[in-house]
Amino acid sequence: MTTAKDLFIIALDPAPEQAVGQGDLSLALAGAELLDLLEAGTVTVDGDLVVPGGSSVPEDRLLAAAAEGITRQPPYERVEDWLWRRGRDLAAAYQDALEEDGELTRKRSGLLPFGPKEVEPVDTPARRRAVARREEGDPVLASLASAVGLGGERPEEDGSGLGDETVTTVVATVHEAVMELEAVRQRRTIENTAFANVWRGP
Repeated sequence: MTTAKDLFIIALDPAPEQAVGQGDLSLALAGAELLDLLEAGTVTVDGDLVVPGGSSVPEDRLLAAAAEGITRQPPYERVEDWLWRRGRDLAAAYQDALEEDGELTRKRSGLLPFGPKEVEPVDTPARRRAVARREEGDPVLASLASAVGLGGERPEEDGSGLGDETVTTVVATVHEAVMELEAVRQRRTIENTAFANVWRGP
């Protein structure tokens, strides 16, 4: 399992008040993929640029797809730009892949038999490893989870405490991107409310 898949699995089992938004999760998953690619030596991060590294292709198909999307020629892509581009609908892609692999199952929500279906993790070795990694306090997984509101209050947004400067850069950029997405949501809510008030009149 990859860090991104571990993150997706633990994001499916939060307390009700900690439901994770798809956009937030997609950005964090893109960050997790980048960290997995860094660990594999597929890329490096130079300042805030994602630079191609070795030619090894990850075995995981989603991670391999991420590797294929790396900008191979200068000017290289910034970490922030990678998150927004790669993160588009990424949570849905992980849900489909994990369902296909038998790691997720569908359940019906609500009391009606024709209610909407939701997914939940299957009790597999992969799920147990993801849960164990969270419970052991893996700093990278915990920092990514905190970016989407899981695991209590969010730590310092600079990612301090992770030890590695490159990892810190990626995690901090994930936190910033999630906050930017929230700001966009709030602005749209205000604009929609104002528009509704115009039509409603005094």
